[in-house]
Amino acid sequence: MSQRALVIVPTYNERENLPPLAAHILGLPTPIDLLVVDDNSPDGTGKLADELAAKHPSIHVLHRAEKNGLGRAYIAGFKWALDRDYEFIMEMDGDFSHNPDDIPKFLAAAQSADLVIGSRYCNGIRVINWPLNRLVLSLGAAKYVRVITGLPLSDPTGGFKCFRRATLQALGLDTVQSNGYSFQIEMSHRVWRQGMRIAEVPIIFTDRFQGNSKMSKGIVKEALLMVWKLWFQNGLRRTPRPRAAR
Repeated sequence: MSQRALVIVPTYNERENLPPLAAHILGLPTPIDLLVVDDNSPDGTGKLADELAAKHPSIHVLHRAEKNGLGRAYIAGFKWALDRDYEFIMEMDGDFSHNPDDIPKFLAAAQSADLVIGSRYCNGIRVINWPLNRLVLSLGAAKYVRVITGLPLSDPTGGFKCFRRATLQALGLDTVQSNGYSFQIEMSHRVWRQGMRIAEVPIIFTDRFQGNSKMSKGIVKEALLMVWKLWFQNGLRRTPRPRAAR
């Protein structure tokens, strides 16, 4: 069975961050491919990604016509990966808030899990460069998700993840509704409610030092409503479905 791994990095105006991020990923001891999903960045990130891909066979680029949300970018990347021979498919931010050095431990954990999530909050809080109100919002969101849906994760809004191929194939990507940060909640909830195995690994999250955060009031509102939708989708249960025997 293939053990090939792919990291998907959505980009929008990440020209400064992309070259060092790509170099870091390619320099890891574990061979891993990189897929840049660029939303027609005005700063030329997409063109720069093409130049990097021309030099490195393990870098690939998927261009989208417009900025259409984080969730749509990842869905496009997942479909691209499933059309190819990748067993482990990862999500990672393009602004160095996620440390590429953590990738090998995700892949190790994925040997015995269907989804691996990098958690900022398991066994303590590990967040750098966040204002207190942002931290309180994130911790409050995690509790809100747990109380309403029963999803037993310390960091359900985290975006550093590793899916197994079969996991993504089982989720029905065309039916995923959310697009902002609630996309992370919905994807994890879909995995959990099917009775699949989720592992959390501790990470240190460093907020971006370059560029601007993509957080907005609309993204927060979408997440607040999506949590209730997920509870209804799971038949008002706060437990997963029994896992089918393999």
